Amino acid sequence: HTPMYFLLTNLSFLDICYISTNVPQMLSNIMGRKKTIPFSSCATQMYFSLSFGMIECVLLGVMAYDRYVAICHPLHYTIMTNRSACIQLAAISWSSSFLSSMVINVLTLSLPYCGPNVLNHYFCEVPSILRLACTDTSFTEMVVFIFSIIIVFIPFLLIVVSYARILLSVLRMQSAAGRRKALSTCASHLTVVALFYGTAIFTYMRPQSKSSRAGGKIIAVFYTVITPMLNPLIYTLRN
Repeated sequence: HTPMYFLLTNLSFLDICYISTNVPQMLSNIMGRKKTIPFSSCATQMYFSLSFGMIECVLLGVMAYDRYVAICHPLHYTIMTNRSACIQLAAISWSSSFLSSMVINVLTLSLPYCGPNVLNHYFCEVPSILRLACTDTSFTEMVVFIFSIIIVFIPFLLIVVSYARILLSVLRMQSAAGRRKALSTCASHLTVVALFYGTAIFTYMRPQSKSSRAGGKIIAVFYTVITPMLNPLIYTLRN
């Protein structure tokens, strides 16, 4: 019932949802002869995969704040991260991401698609869908970039600032054992952040014209399949 484990519960449930939106369809395409997906199913998959990806970005930022308070303000930890505050932060993570994904999906799906609608990807993702549009997509790409700054980059800055403050606090500690203990509590979170954020920022915060289709699919595997698969192992082994 501590804040860290409440947030880990959210992350675990999120990873179950996230990986369930992409992997079943991917396995169906690999193992089956029929490699088609209805437009409505593609739209649904795109909405939920984008939503869950955004939630993970915000949730990792919240978890960095939790570690910052625990290490830099240990006496105020139970007050600043009480049950009510944790529930509110988790609710903001989920609701803001679902709303942001809705805006992006409405704009993306309102574009004209003249065909042939052959998707060069293993799941319906916004950048790959935009390539199929037979009109100028610069406005939609700009909206995606703006939401990427809000949902992806701002939490990433929060993580960077939190760990900068944590590092300064650790360097002021007198005992080596205390420094090791403080840093060890952050190791799991830093590993997950490096795996997830590195690939997500590379995909959503660069121009479509500069993105490689083959490279995009490989990168997408990291934040849609590998990271959710490794998260339980990373946190369980650490605990």
